Amino acid sequence: MSRTMSVVRVLSLTALLLGLIASPRGTRLTAASESNSSAISSTDVQVQHVFVVMLENHSYSSVIGSSSMPYLNRLAKSYAYAKSYYANTHPSVGNYFMLTTGQIISNDDSYTQTVTADNVVRHLISAGKTWKEYTEGLPYVGYTGGNSGEYTEHHNPLSYFSDVRNSTAQRQNLVPFTHFSTDLSNHALPRYSFIVPDNDHNGHDCPDTIPYCTDSEKLAAVDSWLQTNIEPLVLSSDFNATHGGLLVIVFDESTDSIQGGGHVAWVVGGPSVKKGYVSTTLYQHPSTLRLVSEAVGLTTFPGAAATAPDMEEFILGD
Repeated sequence: MSRTMSVVRVLSLTALLLGLIASPRGTRLTAASESNSSAISSTDVQVQHVFVVMLENHSYSSVIGSSSMPYLNRLAKSYAYAKSYYANTHPSVGNYFMLTTGQIISNDDSYTQTVTADNVVRHLISAGKTWKEYTEGLPYVGYTGGNSGEYTEHHNPLSYFSDVRNSTAQRQNLVPFTHFSTDLSNHALPRYSFIVPDNDHNGHDCPDTIPYCTDSEKLAAVDSWLQTNIEPLVLSSDFNATHGGLLVIVFDESTDSIQGGGHVAWVVGGPSVKKGYVSTTLYQHPSTLRLVSEAVGLTTFPGAAATAPDMEEFILGD
């Protein structure tokens, strides 16, 4: 081998090593090789399904460690949770919009206008990703009207978006929660699911069976609903396949106003999530929007999600 070729090889090897050393921590989750899950870093993980379950109006301290919520706490301890997660605002609707548009579109829970701002549905459609909002109490498939019976409009942010309201096809992705178990059984879950229990089961109100309940009884009703309706997902083969599912359970706001909307519980689970992991990093709702968007392979994010701190520390390989 000539001296020139030897020098070239040395320089190439040096450049390669320097490239590896200088390579920055990734800022997004991208498509993964399915062949070696133990070696996959957080920058390589793309899951098949993400699920965001929305709960209501309780502080972190009333949820994490609560004897009224053994199921949610078991998920938190088995998978991971954030100790320093805060909602963005009060009341509810601004937080729901933060989780889906990265903006506080309105802080009026009576808001009914069509939202034309950039949003997660727009990015999902653009990337060819399927989505559904599974809403308990929704009067019928495609409903975009106001409160009705157990249905609460301002807890259902995707129903406001012009991308949905102005499209017959996209409106069909607004479905009653009863569709969730059917889609799970039929292995027909979309890439992105936004799951909304009604006020009897999200911690907002007392359940119908206990009209005058304590706060502990509210939380017990939430926990029972989660175990009945979310546990089948967590145990399913689709969720537990390599990079199968990513589940986030989060409360919209707290009873305090720290960081705008108060200290709330945030729990994440899935086969790609670190087990028994607890983060002390400060996060808010735009980071959740970024996490679930990255997890299904989106590379652009609406509103504040574009610059929000990523949550890759929860992902195996980080």
